[in-house]
Amino acid sequence: MAAATALEEAAAPMGALCGLVQDFVMGQQEGPADQVAADVKSGGYTVLQVVEALGSSLENPEPRTRARGIQLLSQVLLQCHSLLLEKEVVHLILFYENRLKDHHLVIPSVLQGLRALSLSVALPPGLAVSVLKAIFQEVHVQSLLQVDRHTVFSIITNFMRSREEELKGLGADFTFGFIQVMDGEKDPRNLLVAFRIVHDLISKDYSLGPFVEELFEVTSCYFPIDFTPPPNDPYGIQRDDLILSLRAVLASTPRFAEFLLPLLIEKVDSEILSAKLDSLQTLNACCSVYGQKELKDFLPSLWASIRREVFQTASERVEAEGLAALHSLTACLSCSVLRADAEDLLDSFLSNILQDCRHHLCEPDMKLVWPSAKLLQAAAGASARACEYITGKVLPLLLEQFQKHSQSNQRRTILEMILGFLKLQQKWSYEDKDERPLTRFKDQLCSLVFMALTDPNTQLQLVGIRTLAVLGSQPDLLSSGDLELAVGHLYRLSFLEKDSQSWVAALEASGTLTTLYPGAFSSHLLPKLAEELHKGESDVPGEDGLMKCSRHFCCLQALSAISTHPSIVKETLPLLLQHLCQVNKGNVVIESSEVIAVCQSLQQVAEKCQQDPESYWYFHETAVPCLFGLAVQASMPEKESSVLRKVLLEDEVLAALASVIGTATTHLNPELASQSVTCIVPLFLDGNTSFLPENSFPSRFQPFQDGSSLQRRLVSLLMAFVCSLPRNVEIPELHRLMRELLEQSCCHSCPFASTAAAKCFAGLLNKQPPGQRLDEFLQLAVDTVETGLASGSSRNQAFVLLLWVTKALVLRYHPLSACLTSQLMGLLSDPELGPAAADGFSLLMSDCTDVLTRAGHADVRIMFRQRFFTDNVPALVQGFHAAPQDVKPNYLKGLSHVLNRLPKPVLLPELPTLLSLLLEALSCHDSVVQLSTLSCLQPLLLESPQIMSLHVDTLVTKFLALSSSHSMAVRIAALQCMHALTRLPAPVLLPYKSQVIRALAKPLDDKKRLVRKEAVSARGEWFLLGSPGS
Repeated sequence: MAAATALEEAAAPMGALCGLVQDFVMGQQEGPADQVAADVKSGGYTVLQVVEALGSSLENPEPRTRARGIQLLSQVLLQCHSLLLEKEVVHLILFYENRLKDHHLVIPSVLQGLRALSLSVALPPGLAVSVLKAIFQEVHVQSLLQVDRHTVFSIITNFMRSREEELKGLGADFTFGFIQVMDGEKDPRNLLVAFRIVHDLISKDYSLGPFVEELFEVTSCYFPIDFTPPPNDPYGIQRDDLILSLRAVLASTPRFAEFLLPLLIEKVDSEILSAKLDSLQTLNACCSVYGQKELKDFLPSLWASIRREVFQTASERVEAEGLAALHSLTACLSCSVLRADAEDLLDSFLSNILQDCRHHLCEPDMKLVWPSAKLLQAAAGASARACEYITGKVLPLLLEQFQKHSQSNQRRTILEMILGFLKLQQKWSYEDKDERPLTRFKDQLCSLVFMALTDPNTQLQLVGIRTLAVLGSQPDLLSSGDLELAVGHLYRLSFLEKDSQSWVAALEASGTLTTLYPGAFSSHLLPKLAEELHKGESDVPGEDGLMKCSRHFCCLQALSAISTHPSIVKETLPLLLQHLCQVNKGNVVIESSEVIAVCQSLQQVAEKCQQDPESYWYFHETAVPCLFGLAVQASMPEKESSVLRKVLLEDEVLAALASVIGTATTHLNPELASQSVTCIVPLFLDGNTSFLPENSFPSRFQPFQDGSSLQRRLVSLLMAFVCSLPRNVEIPELHRLMRELLEQSCCHSCPFASTAAAKCFAGLLNKQPPGQRLDEFLQLAVDTVETGLASGSSRNQAFVLLLWVTKALVLRYHPLSACLTSQLMGLLSDPELGPAAADGFSLLMSDCTDVLTRAGHADVRIMFRQRFFTDNVPALVQGFHAAPQDVKPNYLKGLSHVLNRLPKPVLLPELPTLLSLLLEALSCHDSVVQLSTLSCLQPLLLESPQIMSLHVDTLVTKFLALSSSHSMAVRIAALQCMHALTRLPAPVLLPYKSQVIRALAKPLDDKKRLVRKEAVSARGEWFLLGSPGS
């Protein structure tokens, strides 16, 4: 009785298994296979039981039934191969190998099973070889479907990964078998796998035996790749994937060289551009593997093909690849190790290049001079040997040609070629200066460069300046006399017309050479610049004011340009600061632009010092106290104010001073910044002037304690300093400072000072770590804003404070930013502050330059604009619809500012819902709204033409109306949008073509050239609309 029960219990699962097998095999259902596999993995059945249940199916005389049975077993094995025992694997392998001789309908399922078994870790030694032999012998792979051929490649890949030594034991038979499998393959999915297998065969040293040429032929037949992926290809295979995979195979072994190089030469000489490019790139890759032995017989043909492509090609890409291939060939010949009795191919190869190119350098018409120079330079840049050989032969020729030609344009061309060869010399170092190829030409080179610097032709001067900089970078090429001459020329060129090309190049060269020769510039240039600067400190009789101002500016720029070496900075910085102080003491009438120019030079010096911590600290501890001292002195009440006092406290000058102080602070390390902050904060809180250079002032400096409006203006300098400090620097008496800043931010007597205080408060608030102190500061700010907005006299100042505090919190994702932004939106309906609140959204979304910057260590989170858009635009849209008619423009303006500064990929998905509002914004009379909206619409016309096509009537009408706006910027933007409209589908635009062409005739006569230019461009595109090829 008990035995019968046990038999029934054992039979029940088998009965269920047989039912699943029957459903799969006879019922053609796919689900049972996964169910059986899941049961095997859970221990419900064994693989042996599955085979037993499939018994009748596997022996069925009908091939389709046998195929379904084997398919079920294979699908189970694919999911359960890790559970197999070695004995099971052996029996299954024998079964599957036998079935490879079965009907062709069965083969795909058999291959799937073998793929599963190739992944099994229990596979005994020797069976991998047995399986592959069976496949090579029994399966005609070319007759299989793509997915089944892919399975064969996968089996080979799996065995190569796990049974490498066994497969190598097959010797060349394995290579031959694979060649048979791959032969004739056309599907790109399979080719990618096949190319990887070939690459592994070569790179892992499988025996190729006598089948090297056959392996090359079976892969090279695909070269060059001609494949265009179908649209919406789910496999994502690109042409470049195939090109790179095949190139990796062809360039993987020198044994292919005798077959590959003739093929590459043939394809380079063909008329197909893609074949030329692919061949030259493949040759480039091969040169890293080949040696002189492989290249020897093909060098003349390779050189002839490359030379022809560079001389005659109409494609810059082909020329570039040809030069790269020549470079690689020369490098390969330079690196090959030679036997003592072997021929040195490099010399003969370079000799051929010189023979074919040098005569072009001497042709009077100079037609092929640049292609020849490019070829010579490509070869010379490959190795020190090649560079020395070619430079030694070519430089004398070019120096001679420079003297022969008298025209400036020809001399410029020759000097540019010389410059190219000089730059190549920088790549190689020589221990013995007598070995340097340029040493014997240095006198001629210097003479030639100085001739170019004195030539009236600007373009020749430019090349001369660049050549001088490169010559100076070569050790021991410029003697002390040459340096003195060079400095003299650079001094002269530094006072040419401002912003001219030679002037800019001279300043750059001066900076480069000062780094290398600080002594020469200190001795020969600085005294001249100091003398020139002193001339600007007093009136010079008979000198034109405009010329004097220009020379003064050039002198300042030259001083900042040469401040590239620490020793020079210690001379230029005191000179600039002394100049500022001397002007303060003099009686010369100066403009604010002159002081701003000095500040700009100081800022440029500070930026150059940021690379060297020692120079940077020197600049900070020297310049910052001096600038604060000058500003404090200017803010003091005096009976007779100095000339500089009136200028120093102007808005633009204070902004320039603040920029210098900020630049001189951002890169301080925390220890040095802490030293500085303990001096500057007490200056403003307690009037402690002890650290200033000249600290004897007629009265106390108290910008916060009932100080004069002049003193309060200097809070902008405090802002520049404290808001540029690293976040981990502790600011002394921070609570007191924040309260003072809040109080001053609401002072209506000096809007400049109150705005600076609000920005300073916001900058410090942004850097505060979360905690009780931050919460206290926020509460103080909210209370101050609410009180200020409630009173009539301080509403504008309270609004500015609200704006800057909101920005500080938006940047760091603080929760309170949502509440403050809502308060700002509420002000859009305010009759007095509404327009300013709308402009405030521009501030919230844009990057500042003086405070709340990443460079100043502010807490700026990534994608803050996207988050602000997501959180607030729905409320703006809702507010617009609910607002009275007279307030709607404020909402449109705010929305336009937000959208205009939003990354376009974020805006495009939202376009359908917002487009109607943007179109309405074009009807707003505010030119700022119009310009902002047009700037937003133009890229959308280019990137979303289908959506914009639905509103073409409105767009054409609005853009044409705005092309006559009183604002030039709006007219230009409207015409640019009219141009962009032509990207919409032509059938949509053609009904408007004649109307638009007539309307665009008016801006052709606009009084502004830039407007006329855009009108010509837009009207031309509309004329071509609908024409063939447009």
